[in-house]
Amino acid sequence: MFPMDIPFKAIVFDFDGLIVETEEPIFESYSAIFAEFGLELTLKVWANVIGGTGHRDVLFDYLELQLGRKVNREMIRERARNHHHNDTGKLPAREGVVDLIVEASELGLQLGIASSSTFPWVKGHLDRLGLSKYFSVMCTREDVELSKPDPALYLLAVSKLDVLPNQVFAIEDSPNGVKAAQAAGIRCIAVPNPVTKSMDISHADILVNSLAEINLDEIFRLLRTAS
Repeated sequence: MFPMDIPFKAIVFDFDGLIVETEEPIFESYSAIFAEFGLELTLKVWANVIGGTGHRDVLFDYLELQLGRKVNREMIRERARNHHHNDTGKLPAREGVVDLIVEASELGLQLGIASSSTFPWVKGHLDRLGLSKYFSVMCTREDVELSKPDPALYLLAVSKLDVLPNQVFAIEDSPNGVKAAQAAGIRCIAVPNPVTKSMDISHADILVNSLAEINLDEIFRLLRTAS
């Protein structure tokens, strides 16, 4: 039975860059390809891609605009995918993530995923880390027409968890992710990673450097204060 004194019934987590630091290898793989074209992929450009809709289409639009010609998008995707898959296949969970997941589960909170990545990618990493068993809901980009910053993924996760938006909080790492959660009426904690720490996530309800710095009691207290 759910503890009556806990103000939330569920947590919805982003995946890439939050549970596992996959964002930096992905950014680096595309940066290397941009360099082959004699171009620099800046974090300002990447901020429009990370956690967002279109699966890199914004990135390719920018690349083609700079080059003044079309590129083989699928070939570039495949090259980048092969590069970062090799780099991410053995990455651990980010600091503090597993402890928070276990703590939340032991308290009786339901846990869900709302990710702009594919289901095999997310499920594969969670299986590898032994974390799949904690998540009753996994919503990925195949499940919605529009991904983040559109709220569809979060609205779907809330529906599947059978809770109200005000009974959930989200944990994100990117501006697009925070916007998506808040557009769904969900309060959001931002935990930036090495790629997103230079981006503006000040619109988050709470901003922390690492989940290792905070426990659920502190999160509940801060969200009460922020509401």
